[in-house]
Amino acid sequence: MSDTRHTKVLIIGSGPAGYTAAVYASRAMLAPILVQGIEPGGQLTTTTEVENWPGDTEVQGPDLMVRMQDHAKAMGCEVIGDIITELDTDARPFKAKGDSGTVYTADAVILATGARAKWLGLPSEEKFKGFGVSACATCDGFFYRGQEIVVIGGGNTAVEEALFLTNFASKVTLVHRRDTLRAEKILQDRLFKHPKIETLWHHTLEEVVGVDAPKGVEGIRAKHVETGEITEIPAKGVFVAIGHAPATELVTNKLELHNGGYVKVKAGTTETSIPGIFAAGDLTDHVYRQAVTSAGMGCMAALDAERFLAAQD
Repeated sequence: MSDTRHTKVLIIGSGPAGYTAAVYASRAMLAPILVQGIEPGGQLTTTTEVENWPGDTEVQGPDLMVRMQDHAKAMGCEVIGDIITELDTDARPFKAKGDSGTVYTADAVILATGARAKWLGLPSEEKFKGFGVSACATCDGFFYRGQEIVVIGGGNTAVEEALFLTNFASKVTLVHRRDTLRAEKILQDRLFKHPKIETLWHHTLEEVVGVDAPKGVEGIRAKHVETGEITEIPAKGVFVAIGHAPATELVTNKLELHNGGYVKVKAGTTETSIPGIFAAGDLTDHVYRQAVTSAGMGCMAALDAERFLAAQD
């Protein structure tokens, strides 16, 4: 028989938005429950130096998330290591099913499930995932010490990954489909000055080339976007860094979405299309997508939930 837990506020997700919501909801004496999800701590647990978190000139992403979790617990939030697999938005109270078998009921829900890495969808990319193809440099970069590596992308994520990988690789080639990067200028400056990094403009990843015994990557075939000419680049690791997609699986066809799948909220609030359900962080933010703005939205969500519950009472 499954265990059932009830809370005034259920927070789903554990990045900066989720943990900040937990701090504020706890301070409002709402005794929230936070379910961490498949990646406790969110995307910051897969990065290293964070240089734009106010108050810290430099902080390690995983350390920051541990501090946030400890803060939430100290305020009185119950943090549970479970994964929500289903959310019933029709019933009152709302009902969420956990992978553990636990059923969580709540008078209000704060969604802070964040975003996940995007993939190109190539058969060869799928074939070598975990065997030379990765979307997380901080997770897997160590395995490519002294090797040549390729990074695909042109935004902040790609440049940060490329710079980080120079700690291990003998050479990093950044492959980008345009001739300019979208990354912040300070990151671009570091990239262009780094002696280990080369940039291949106007190219896309056509195929990951590898062997089956033992399974591993040997290189890539990159295609010129205008001429179609193929360039072969030797590499033992391929890191796909083309951005992230909001993790909206729980609320697809339930909440109103926009801009490619982000949860739509009422302007100036975290209110979704269903009263009592609030959304914060990368799940709803298609513009800024920063840890500090996610934390700010987590604060807003907790305050919005507090006002919603007070009105219900």
